[in-house]
Amino acid sequence: MPINILMPALSPTMEKGNLAKWLKKEGDKVKSGDVIAEIETDKATMEVEAVDEGTIAKILVPEGTQDVAVNDVIAVLAGDGEDVKAAGAGAAKPTASSAPPPPKAAEAPAAAKPAPAPAPAKAATPPPAVAAPQAPVPQTNGHGRIFSSPLARRLAKEAGIDLARINGSGPHGRVVARDIEGAKSGKGLKAPAAAPVGAPAIAPSMSDKQILGLFEQGSYELIPHDGMRRTIAQRLTASVQTVPHFYLTMDCDIGKLLAAREEINAAAPKDNDKKPAYKLSVNDFVIKAMAIALQRIPNCNVSWTEGGMLKHKHSDIGVAVAMPGGLITPIIRKAETKSLSTISGEMKDFAARARARKLKPEEYQGGTTAVSNLGMYGIKDFTAVINPPHATILAVGTSEERVVVRNGKIEIAHIMSVTLSCDHRAVDGALGAELIGAFKMLIENPVMMMV
Repeated sequence: MPINILMPALSPTMEKGNLAKWLKKEGDKVKSGDVIAEIETDKATMEVEAVDEGTIAKILVPEGTQDVAVNDVIAVLAGDGEDVKAAGAGAAKPTASSAPPPPKAAEAPAAAKPAPAPAPAKAATPPPAVAAPQAPVPQTNGHGRIFSSPLARRLAKEAGIDLARINGSGPHGRVVARDIEGAKSGKGLKAPAAAPVGAPAIAPSMSDKQILGLFEQGSYELIPHDGMRRTIAQRLTASVQTVPHFYLTMDCDIGKLLAAREEINAAAPKDNDKKPAYKLSVNDFVIKAMAIALQRIPNCNVSWTEGGMLKHKHSDIGVAVAMPGGLITPIIRKAETKSLSTISGEMKDFAARARARKLKPEEYQGGTTAVSNLGMYGIKDFTAVINPPHATILAVGTSEERVVVRNGKIEIAHIMSVTLSCDHRAVDGALGAELIGAFKMLIENPVMMMV
C-alpha cells in the first residue's frame, strides 16, 4: 500500500512551512534516515529525513512552494514490491493550503495595485472584519474523534488535558503518550480555540486597498512578507491582545560593573595570536543578573497556563537577536549556573548562527524569560512585548553619564534604565517590583553574582 509522506511539524508551534528543496526525485529509492527535502520554517532551514523505505512514486508539492500546512501530503512512497506507476497515479492531489511562491515585487498581483488617484475613504462603509487565524484542525477519523492511542487518552483524562489542544507526534498526527507528558509541562499545546460566533471581531484600521490608495502609483515597492515577519506579527499581536501587560522601570548605577568588566577583560588569557579567550559585554552581566534574580524571586520564574502555573526550576534566558527580516531569541539554558565567560561564548555562537538561520528549534523555543537590549543603538528606555509562554521580559537601555544626587551632593554616574514587562495573570505588581529590585541589586554589585 502506498505511503503518504506528510509535511512534518519541525517544532511544537509550527503550523506551516515552505518546501524549499527536494533532495530526491520521483523514481529514487530511499531508506529510513535518508535526507529527502529541505523545509524552511519561520526561523530556520531544516532537513527532513525519510521514516520508511521505498521508491518515491509521486511528488505532490513542488520545491519552492510556500505555506504548506503541517500534515499535508507532499509526496507518495511506493513500498517494496509495489507498482511505482500505480502508486503515483493514485496519489492524492495537493491540498488547497499549499500556495505557490509569491510574485516578485515588480510583478505584484493586480488586486494589490492602488487606485489610479488617491482619494479619501468613504466613512459610511467600514472595512469588513477579518477573522482571526484558526488553530490547526486536529486529525480525526471523520466522525469527530481525534486520532490517539488508548494510553494517551487515559493519561490525558487523568491529567485533565483536552486532546484537541495537543499536537500529535505519532504517525499521521496521532496523539501518543509522550505528547501527553509534554503537554503537562506546556509543550506541544495548540493555541486556544477562536472566539465563538457573536464575539466582537477585531478589524484592521485600514484595508490593504485603502492604504495603497493613499500613495501615488510607482512611488513605492511592494515587498511580500516572508514567513518570519508574518509569524512575528501574529505572535506579538496575540500577545498584546491576550496578555495583560504592565511595566516597571528602574535606573541602575553600573559604575562598578563597568570597572569589573574592564578588569576581567584585561585579565583574559590570550592565545598565540594575542586573541583573548573571551570579551565580556554589559549584556552578559545583564543575562547573569536576570538569571540569579529569578532564582531569588522564584515566584516570578513562571509561565501561565489555563490549567495551572508552571514554576520553573532553572533560569532559561532568551536573548533577542536582530537578523534579516526580524528577530529571534536564542536561549541560554540554566544561565544561573554558568560563568560570565560561558554566557559570553554561547551568545556569540548563537548570534552568528541566528543571522545565518542555522539555529535548531530547541535552541530558541521555550525559556522562562527574555532580555531585549537596545542600548547599543543609544535608546534610553523602552517597553518590550512579552513572548509567551514567558511571564516577563526585560528591556535594557543604554548606559550614559547622568547627574545624580548622593548624600546631598551632586555627582556624575553611569546610569542604565531597565523596564520589566510583566504578565499580570502570573506576576502581580509587588512581585514584579521584587524581581526588578533583585536585578538592580545584582547589576549594581556584580561581585554578588559570584556568591
